[in-house]
Amino acid sequence: MSFTSLTDADRAAMLAAIGIDSIDELFAEIPEAVRLGRPLDIGPALSEAELSAHMAELAARNVDVGRELSFLGAGMYDHYVPAVVDMMMQRGEFLTAYTPYQPEMSQGVLQAIFEYQTAICELTGMDVSNASGYDGTTVAADACYVAKLATGRTKVVVAETLNPQARQVVRTFAPGFGMEVVEVPHTDGATDPDQLAAAADGAALVIFQQPNFLGVLEDAPALAAAADAGGALPVAHVDPMSLGVLEAPGRYGCALAIGEGQPAGNYLSYGGPQYGFLAARQDYARQLPGRIVGETVDLENRRGFVLTLQTREQHIRREKATSNITSNQTLLALGGLVYLSWLGPTGLREVGERSHALAEHAKRRLGLPGAFDRPTLREFVVRTGRPAREVIAECKRRGVHPGYAIGRDYAGLDDALMMAFTERRTPDEIERLAEALAAVGVEVAA
Repeated sequence: MSFTSLTDADRAAMLAAIGIDSIDELFAEIPEAVRLGRPLDIGPALSEAELSAHMAELAARNVDVGRELSFLGAGMYDHYVPAVVDMMMQRGEFLTAYTPYQPEMSQGVLQAIFEYQTAICELTGMDVSNASGYDGTTVAADACYVAKLATGRTKVVVAETLNPQARQVVRTFAPGFGMEVVEVPHTDGATDPDQLAAAADGAALVIFQQPNFLGVLEDAPALAAAADAGGALPVAHVDPMSLGVLEAPGRYGCALAIGEGQPAGNYLSYGGPQYGFLAARQDYARQLPGRIVGETVDLENRRGFVLTLQTREQHIRREKATSNITSNQTLLALGGLVYLSWLGPTGLREVGERSHALAEHAKRRLGLPGAFDRPTLREFVVRTGRPAREVIAECKRRGVHPGYAIGRDYAGLDDALMMAFTERRTPDEIERLAEALAAVGVEVAA
């Protein structure tokens, strides 16, 4: 439908209906100090052709992984997204469906969510998954509230090696939940199970990451056991693309598994949107936030899908709601479902193995000192001998983004650079990385 602006007569009628004479009177309660006091500086109107050219010029200022070789990771990863994902996500019945408020009329969307939940449960080794969350940070906060409801405790323990953004979101949500956050520092890039066990005493849950934010493989079974020994729920924040080669959280005793779904079936998209996943053992199904789709049969014994659990304040009494987030990321989760179905277990393992092999090849080729003497999967941290942010800026001028400056989040690591290697990278691209680092003064292997 074409946009039709309001006429003066329309505005006058609306003002009369609410009993005022002017727009200024409508906004009289807004203090003068916070008003703009001038017209918006948006320039003159443009024709459609002029606007299209202007937007194209603005878009051209962005740099994407198609034009700049990138070894960035830190929670967002450049994995290949097959054409079938776009084909399914762009179908009108999925693309235009916001959320199933009339679930019985949304059988296709409900089935897609049901199949997504099934895939997440198989991936994580858990019994039940919700319909997805906003991203990998908000599901960490959701897990805290699930644990509070399940245990009655108010202490949250997070490993310092958990993604800094997830830690920040947990700290932001904690006062509203009436919870206290305790962080366990890392030791040479990993979390010490004994320190974690001491902190877990009396806690509602313990959240650790595998592989952790520094790229290191944690002793996840030992961390889960340490949390359990303190009576806290063990919660693993996992990378879905690692689960083709690493054990599933449900297999080593975790109560919940959470994570960022972007690597599985979604583009980087300049940092978003994304989808988070949250799965749990059956014991915690009724505490999960959002919604859960279930399978049933109708009166004629035909297969059908329903919203089995709806724990939002829009569906149940506010004081019993487990989340005030209004929706799930259905479309992006659908992309994850299509991608995981396309790969299958064998393909997922092959992606993990190839990413690991490329990372190990890069370690040998670069020959840079590692920041931590720990095993890694597809991402690792090296010392550059000079501020990492300077190295990044100078390499980018050569068309290579070499990685993430860890010093942004961890003290004493200003010269540390974290590099990520997915199956999309090649030995030739690693050679380009080595050349760019050498050109800016980093002493890589000859």
